[in-house]
Amino acid sequence: MFLLFSGCGEEPIGSVGDRKRLMRQALRLHPDSRCVAVTHIDVEIARPRADVLLLCYIVSGKISDVRMPPLTAAVRSDALWRHTCFEAFVGASSSAGYYEFNFAPSRQWAAYRFSGYRSGMCVADEVGAPSIDVRPNPDGCTLQAKLDLHRLPALPGRGSRRLGLAAVIEEIKGDISYWALVHPPGKPDFHHPDCFAHEFWAAAQP
Repeated sequence: MFLLFSGCGEEPIGSVGDRKRLMRQALRLHPDSRCVAVTHIDVEIARPRADVLLLCYIVSGKISDVRMPPLTAAVRSDALWRHTCFEAFVGASSSAGYYEFNFAPSRQWAAYRFSGYRSGMCVADEVGAPSIDVRPNPDGCTLQAKLDLHRLPALPGRGSRRLGLAAVIEEIKGDISYWALVHPPGKPDFHHPDCFAHEFWAAAQP
């Protein structure tokens, strides 16, 4: 028997015993941001297997007022964060290095590797194209991204992981808002260690 990844509705996440692997987190609007089109953004996190991370970004609001790029081929691209974009940051609790992933509603994507806080940035060529599924609906949209964790060789093979989740929303009228699990003091900064607010394990624990 399979459960469904409820936010996006199609992806099986395993047997009934895997129910504990599905978690929903709410992204918070940065206090200096203003957003009329979107009322809230949730992210469902699932681990169908120890080496797979499923993220489903669930946007609620008047999606017609959000600047959404047309669907295109799932190709690597840069500067996606300048417009509507969903982001994930994966690091290890035992090291300063981390990966940044950008998922655009167009299905374009990006992956970068950092050796420390905003330092040592390079394109993560070792990361292959993630599976991205985008579904608009009358009350918003969902974007699901599937990451293969075994393709992150810069992180230790075992131990706990730190996960940061974020979103950039560009409205038709031009306003841009910033959403994250946690916002440190000051301007939006998704790379700040405080933003890595969700913890999970690199491999199934006994």
